[in-house]
Amino acid sequence: MNMKPLFEGGRICEEFTAGYYGICALGGMLSAGTTHLAITPLDVLKVHMQVNPVKYNSISTCFTTLLREQGPSAFWRGRGGKFFGYGIQGACRFGLYEYFKKVYSNVLVDQNRSFIFFVSSASAEVIANVALCPFEAIKVRVQAQPHFAKGLIDGVPKLYATEGLRGFYKGLVPLWGRNLPFSMVMFSTFEHSVNFLYHNVLQRRKEDCSRAQQLGVTCLAGYAAGSVGSIISNPADNIVASLYNKKANSLKLAVKKIGFINLFTRSLPIRIMLVGPVVTLQWLFYDSIKVLSGLPTSGDVRTDIEETRTS
Repeated sequence: MNMKPLFEGGRICEEFTAGYYGICALGGMLSAGTTHLAITPLDVLKVHMQVNPVKYNSISTCFTTLLREQGPSAFWRGRGGKFFGYGIQGACRFGLYEYFKKVYSNVLVDQNRSFIFFVSSASAEVIANVALCPFEAIKVRVQAQPHFAKGLIDGVPKLYATEGLRGFYKGLVPLWGRNLPFSMVMFSTFEHSVNFLYHNVLQRRKEDCSRAQQLGVTCLAGYAAGSVGSIISNPADNIVASLYNKKANSLKLAVKKIGFINLFTRSLPIRIMLVGPVVTLQWLFYDSIKVLSGLPTSGDVRTDIEETRTS
C-alpha cells in the first residue's frame, strides 16, 4: 500500500493553518457521511429494537419482521438524514477537534494530555451535535414511523408544521448525553492507542514508519476507540430513540420506562457491531485524505520526556 500525495510539491498546506483545518473538516465530512450511509440497514434494526423491544427482541427477529411487513426498502429509510446529518457532524467533530486540541495545548501547557483530549473533543462535539440534531430528529422518525415521511424533503416541513422549531431540537440534551461521552472517550482512546502502538508494538517513531504502517495504526486505534465509546454512550442512545418516537415525553420518564439495566444492555450488541467498524473506517478514510494531501496521520505521539513532564 503506497499512497502518494496528490500534489507534486508535497503538502497542500502547512499544519495548523486555515487550510489544514479545512482539510480536516472535509475529511471528517466525507468519512463520517459515507460510512454512516453504508450502515443504514443496521441502524434501522437498532432503532426498531430500541423503540419496540417486545416486538423486535433480537436482531434476526427484527430483520425478518421488517422484511416481511415493509419490504427491502425499509432498511434504507433515513439514509438522507444519516448522510447529510452525520457528514456535517463529522466535519465539525474532526475539524474542530484538531483546532481545539492545538488551542488548548498552547494554553494548558502543563496539563495532562488526557485532559486536553477530553476538553478538545467535548468543545467540538457540543457544536457538532447542534448541527446534527435536526437531521437526527427526522432520521429516527422516518425509520421507526413508516407513515411519517419518506425522507428529509417531506420530513422537514412536516415536523416543523406539527412541532415547530422545538421538534428539531427536542433530543439535543440526550444527544449531547450520548455523543459527548462517546466523543471524549473515543478521541482519548484513539490518541493513547496510537501512542501505545508506536512505542510498544512498532517501537519506531511515526516519521520512520511507512504510510501503510501509519494507516494500520490508525485502523487498530480507531477500532479500539469505537468499541469503548459505544459501550459508554449506549444508555443515552436508547433515550434519544425513545424521546424522538414519543415513547416518553421527558428524560426522566424515558429512563423509567426503559429501565436502568436496559439502558446499558438494550441494543448493545448491534451498537458495538455498528460503531466499532464504522469508527475504524472513519479514521481510515479521514487519515487517507490527510495522507493524500501530504499531511501526517492523526495521533499525538509523545516522547518519553514529554510523557514524564505531563503525567
